[in-house]
Amino acid sequence: MELKINQQTKKFNAESLSVQSLLDLEIPHKQNGIAVAVNNTVVPKLKWNEFFVQETDEILIISATQGG
Repeated sequence: MELKINQQTKKFNAESLSVQSLLDLEIPHKQNGIAVAVNNTVVPKLKWNEFFVQETDEILIISATQGG
């Protein structure tokens, strides 16, 4: 499966991936304070386990930062 994550094309050896599975692979230790959008649609955190990405989807992972 080929996905575009934050403007970078990546390949995965899986036929299907939930958003949660994808995050477990990409950022296993930094999942607090992030938001995920698939094809410009935000996926609520409660739906991460049941929302499956498709071949060529564009995923945006945004992490909140502190600062001023």
